[in-house]
Amino acid sequence: MIRYDALEALPVRGALPALTEALEEHGTAVLVAPPGTGKTTLVPPALAGLLGEGPGRRVIVAEPRRIAARAAARRMAWLLGEKPGESVGYTVRGERVVGRHTRVEVVTTGVLVQRLQRDQELAGVDVVLLDECHERHLDADTAAAFLWDVRQALRPDLRLLAASATTDAQGWAGLLGGAPVIEAQGTAHPVETVWAPPARPVRPPHGMRVDPALLTHVASVVRRALAERDGDVLCFLPGVGEIARVAGQLGGLGDVEVLQVHGRAPAAVQDAVLAPGERRRVVLATSVAESSLTVPGVRVVVDSGLAREPRVDHARGLSALTTVRASQAAGRQRAGRAGREAPGAVYRCWAEAEDARLPRYPSPEIKVADLTAFALQVACWGDPDASGLALLDGPPSGAMAAAREVLAAVGAVDSGGRATERGRVLGRVGVHPRLGRSLVDSLPLVGAELAAEVVALLSEEAPREYGDDLAGALRRARRGGDAYASRWRSEVRRLRAAVAEIRHAPARNRHAEAGTQVLGKLSEDRQVGLVAALAFPERVARADGGSHLMVSGTRAEVSSGSALRDAEWVAVAVADRPVGRGHARVQSGAVVDEDVARLAAGALLEERDEVGWDGGDVVARRVERLGAVELAVRALRDADPGLVRGALLDGLRREGFGLLRWSAEAGVLRQRLAFLRLHLGEPWPDVSDEALHARVEEWLEPELGRARRRADLARIDAGEALARLLPWASGQAGRLDELAPERLTVPSGSRIRIDYSRPEQPVLAVKLQEMFGLQESPRVAGVPVLVHLLSPAGRPAAVTADLASFWRDGYKGVRAELRGRYPKHPWPEDPAGAEPTRHTNARLRR
Repeated sequence: MIRYDALEALPVRGALPALTEALEEHGTAVLVAPPGTGKTTLVPPALAGLLGEGPGRRVIVAEPRRIAARAAARRMAWLLGEKPGESVGYTVRGERVVGRHTRVEVVTTGVLVQRLQRDQELAGVDVVLLDECHERHLDADTAAAFLWDVRQALRPDLRLLAASATTDAQGWAGLLGGAPVIEAQGTAHPVETVWAPPARPVRPPHGMRVDPALLTHVASVVRRALAERDGDVLCFLPGVGEIARVAGQLGGLGDVEVLQVHGRAPAAVQDAVLAPGERRRVVLATSVAESSLTVPGVRVVVDSGLAREPRVDHARGLSALTTVRASQAAGRQRAGRAGREAPGAVYRCWAEAEDARLPRYPSPEIKVADLTAFALQVACWGDPDASGLALLDGPPSGAMAAAREVLAAVGAVDSGGRATERGRVLGRVGVHPRLGRSLVDSLPLVGAELAAEVVALLSEEAPREYGDDLAGALRRARRGGDAYASRWRSEVRRLRAAVAEIRHAPARNRHAEAGTQVLGKLSEDRQVGLVAALAFPERVARADGGSHLMVSGTRAEVSSGSALRDAEWVAVAVADRPVGRGHARVQSGAVVDEDVARLAAGALLEERDEVGWDGGDVVARRVERLGAVELAVRALRDADPGLVRGALLDGLRREGFGLLRWSAEAGVLRQRLAFLRLHLGEPWPDVSDEALHARVEEWLEPELGRARRRADLARIDAGEALARLLPWASGQAGRLDELAPERLTVPSGSRIRIDYSRPEQPVLAVKLQEMFGLQESPRVAGVPVLVHLLSPAGRPAAVTADLASFWRDGYKGVRAELRGRYPKHPWPEDPAGAEPTRHTNARLRR
């Protein structure tokens, strides 16, 4: 019996005429309705004609989450006085409750995408409602794009409705061909905002880490809310771990029941949360409770202000969730939970001044998530680059390129990115393409049962208490009675049912025959590892210096108490890279051996000659590699000369041209050339390290071509080689000694070496007495030489680039200081007119 009293109380009822008219005239519409107005539970049965108004239609409602899909179907069935599976049913992965007379079917967006791939026309479906569009899940965006394609090309009669409480209404309206926007006026009760920031600053979220001080504060705010307000409390936290920690701090609440709600929670717990409680309750929830379902009795919301979003490290092929500040839109959704049934309050665990700085909407998943599954879906749809699809945000080119590389590696797409027959099979399996590949290729090797069990284990991360060893987790799932084990068994059944179709998929295991031989001696634990390795071949890792080196080149660390710790080879199934750390961290994996590693990652197996500069010399070897992992190495005696030359050049770049033999004359020649280049420019050569590397063929051949190792470099005369760069063609080379002489003849007749180590101004260090009578400072290439006038003992007495000025102004002070110290040497009063000498007074008298 239809509960008309409950239906009449839903505010969205007033928008039904306008919504029906919009769908009749335009075929598309966008419904914006505040939380609690009944858009999820009243609109679908009304459009299906289940309320006695309008023609009978078949309606599909797409929800982003399984818990929301089940809850929405149960609520609609209750309003109609029925049980799920009669007029209203639901389908989520691994569970289908639909009957012959079902007119409204609630599905997850992932199920809808799979259904569209199998039946693009959606035969028999009249209306599709995409609920909670604001969440911008990748499957929801994909489904919307496919549905618009279907409506444009195949089913112009298919009605499409996008609905949300907080969304970019105009963006969705444009995406659906200028759809009318219908706004439902809610009668939500007022919600008071209480700003409750921590008394002391807490560290911002860092990767998956949340400051424990913030969680302690959230628990204290929950206690405060219980004391200050009536009704149940709904507390939003970013993840399962944070929920468990806060729950642990809420002991001693007396008659208050604490419930934990998240996507992995048992169905019984989810059902209990959605039913009125006999005692006062505190419901600790992730974002699954933001929308699509009402938690009865809630009058207070405590919002931690945090959420989880996916992130991908494309360079390392690792993906993980990260903790972020929740958006303003999410904050409004969360606050609205408190005012669904009566006036309420929201306690926000941050300062009011921070609120305006929060992002307006959550990041679209298409911008931040792994796009491998999306790339396969659009390839199977016939639009490999998604350029022709109606998407609010296009996929990033880098993420799509990385996704196509994975798909090509598993044989799902051809060189043009188009789906292969194998790819279309993988796309219909309903798991990530990597897992689909593993299922297909492991069937003939480990059998359907074990393949399905391990792939099911990989498709949803097991609880932390299952441990990080996949083989041990499998044994626990087989005997487990918890919610995860129940979901796992359901997924195993689903995958076994798909095996019949999978058996006909083209195999891509190029080592199948070798695999049969290998598996003849493998234990079941190693077979588990093989299935994992086939899913993530680039994550097969070998122990190396205290960590494991993946064949992708990324290092991974195993926790100290893990069963994987001492394994030489590990197939890493789940890993993350904490922010700020260079190594990945193994969350889940399985022990394998080298034969399994070769089998699974065979596409990365190669043998090649490697010649490089290592440890200060040329190292030539023949290496068998599995990606970045060395399997076997032997010395190479007849290395390719070109590779050797490249290694020598690399050595020169790393350690400098000091590897050559530099005589004193060679060093001076380089300094003289640098001086001329600085002051005269062309045609004098640039002899900096960068320039010498750029012109190495011109000056270091043929000596470099004959060299094979470091010792050969040390025999190359750098001066002789450098002379090749002199401007011989222009005839200027002959002027080297004229423009930048090695020595200068001073007034005493001595030939003194010029120091060109500072090319800006060369230095002439000469005894003061040898410069008597010289009025102007000497020049080279027109540049005044900086004269260091030395005492008889060879110590600097004065420095000048203007001798005339020194004789006039500076000499008297030097004479007064040094004459008594060196009485045997001449110290005339008029040095400008005195005779220069190298000798003492005694020598002069003789």
